[in-house]
Amino acid sequence: RNALPSQSSSPRPRPQESDVPKIKSHKAAAKRLGVTGSGKIYRVKSWRGHHLEIKPSRRTRRYEGKAILSGGDEKQAKRLLPYIEERK
Repeated sequence: RNALPSQSSSPRPRPQESDVPKIKSHKAAAKRLGVTGSGKIYRVKSWRGHHLEIKPSRRTRRYEGKAILSGGDEKQAKRLLPYIEERK
């Protein structure tokens, strides 16, 4: 039988007590949300994905660009993406 190596021959480094584990980001939110240079969280407007030829131009222009999150939505986004401030 193979003998197990003694613990004294290869000591494993112990994690320090001050090391806090990283918080996971919500990957679906990370793909959909971004942060501006001033720190505001934005999202892409909906209804701009497909079937654009049957929608009036006036309607599709309304869906252009980004929308800034506000209030409770911003609070929820910061909970889902704890490191979003660092993504600038």
